[in-house]
Amino acid sequence: MEVTLEVRDLRTHFFTRAGVVKAVDGVSFTVRRGEVLGLVGESGSGKSVTGFSLIGLVDPPGRVVSGRILFQGRDLAALPEAEMRRLRGNRIAMIFQDPMMTLNPVLRVDTQMIETVLAHEKVSRAEARARARDALGMVGIPSPEERLRAYPHQFSGGMRQRVAIAIALLHRPDLIIADEPTTALDVTIQGQILAEVQKLAATTGTALIWITHDLSVVAGLADAIAVMYAGRIVEQGPVGEVLDAPLHPYTAGLIGSVPSRNRRGAPLRQIPGMTPSLLHLPPGCAFRARCARASEACLEAPALRPLAPGREVRCVHPLLEEAQA
Repeated sequence: MEVTLEVRDLRTHFFTRAGVVKAVDGVSFTVRRGEVLGLVGESGSGKSVTGFSLIGLVDPPGRVVSGRILFQGRDLAALPEAEMRRLRGNRIAMIFQDPMMTLNPVLRVDTQMIETVLAHEKVSRAEARARARDALGMVGIPSPEERLRAYPHQFSGGMRQRVAIAIALLHRPDLIIADEPTTALDVTIQGQILAEVQKLAATTGTALIWITHDLSVVAGLADAIAVMYAGRIVEQGPVGEVLDAPLHPYTAGLIGSVPSRNRRGAPLRQIPGMTPSLLHLPPGCAFRARCARASEACLEAPALRPLAPGREVRCVHPLLEEAQA
């Protein structure tokens, strides 16, 4: 299958007064046409910064310091800003966690959506308006013709997020980067939008990177999964295999803390300790202090290595017994 995006050894650092924060530290993955990649991890693991790095939206004091971001063979990291602007919103779209990062509070929704279409395509205003109306209907907004004339403050938070998702779908982009876009939505609407983006990926070949901490969403939506911890990918592979038989103790801990995976009435299994500060990462494996399997060998930083077809793990003591059980 044709590769839409290939990320090689991406590093994004923030140069602060307190020191250098390695928010993304050597991340590599591939997303093919029509494929959904779930990028998961706790808050502060670097997954959102990875998304912003791909689309060239990292603000100072942060910057992409090295690595390649190959979108359909072109290196986005080396593109001039004017060229990036032509791709952004047209061939590559991003759905933000906060819809007000997408919407202008003083413009009506129809103005914003029509201008988005006209910025990238030569079509009539009537055609652009029709596309805007259809996109609102696609994400489950009732009376889309009427709602086009509303301002963002006249929508609820969940409705605003649906408008932001509709804007991302307007051009049927080749790549969508979605940063926890359904967190604020109720379960019914969340299910509707997940079904819509799955259909989009299947019918138009759009590649999708879904950034989330919610494993239940990834289980039903993604084809492949990459688990991030402290700025690095610690495990990746096909979603069913990783969730059924995780190889990294951190992945196993994330899965174990999902309520539906625990016996009724039993306390939730927790990962002990806290995510380490990216300013003061311990030597060797960043997960060492929280891991029951840690040994002296973990004082050496492990590399991401293949352990099975399509499976990679960054661990000295992977959970091979459980995976083979």
